[in-house]
Amino acid sequence: MSKALQDLFDKNRSWAQNLEQRQPGFFSRLLEQQAPEYLWIGCSDSRVPANEIVGLMPGDLFVHRNVANVVVHSDLNCLSVMEFAIDLLKVRHIMVVGHYGCSGVKAAMNGVRIGIADNWLRHVEDVRNRHQTWLDTLESETQRHNALCELNVLEQAVHVCQTSVVREAWTRGQEVVVHGWVYGLHNGLLQDLRMTVGDADAVQAAYQDAVAQLKARYDRQRELGAG
Repeated sequence: MSKALQDLFDKNRSWAQNLEQRQPGFFSRLLEQQAPEYLWIGCSDSRVPANEIVGLMPGDLFVHRNVANVVVHSDLNCLSVMEFAIDLLKVRHIMVVGHYGCSGVKAAMNGVRIGIADNWLRHVEDVRNRHQTWLDTLESETQRHNALCELNVLEQAVHVCQTSVVREAWTRGQEVVVHGWVYGLHNGLLQDLRMTVGDADAVQAAYQDAVAQLKARYDRQRELGAG
C-alpha cells in the first residue's frame, strides 16, 4: 500500500478512537439505527463536507451528491436516494445545497467543454438560458457566476418538488419540506435562498418569490455600485 493511502487508514483509526473516547459506545449505538431527519442534495465538490458544515454527526444527515447539485427526473440514482430517505427513513427536510465558486456551474455558464460531464451540465445550461437576459445585466463574471449558482439551486429545488417521490409523499400527508440553500466557500456559511416548500400547491409561488428576491438583491447591489 502506498504511503498516501496508508496515511488515510492511520487518520481513520485516529478519528474513530477520538470519537469513541469523546462519546463511549458511539459506534455501537450507530450500528443499531439510522434515523436522520435531513436529506442533503449537494455538489460533489470536495470543499463542501455536508456533515461538517451543519455540525451533524454520522447518522444525522442522509446525503446525495453529484456535479453541480443537479436533480434530473431520469436520474434513478438520485430518485432512489430520495425514495429511500422519504419512504424508509422518513426524513422531514430535503435541502438542495449549491455553493459559490462551483466549477460545474461556471463551465455551464461559459459553455466550456470538459468531456462527458457536458451532457450532465446541459441541465445547468438550461437554467442559464432561462435567465440569460437578466444575467447579462450583471457587470462582472463573478456576479454572474454567483447568481447562476443560486438560480441553479432554486431550479433544482423545483425539480425535487416535481418528482413522483415527493408528490406521492405530499399526497399521503407525509411531512416533507424542500429547501434551497447556498454555501460560501469564502466564509463557510450557509445562506437560505428562501425557497421553502411543504406542499404541491405552493411550489410555483415559492419559486417565483425566491427568484424575484434573488434578482432584486443583485439589482440593488448593481445600483449601489453605480451610485
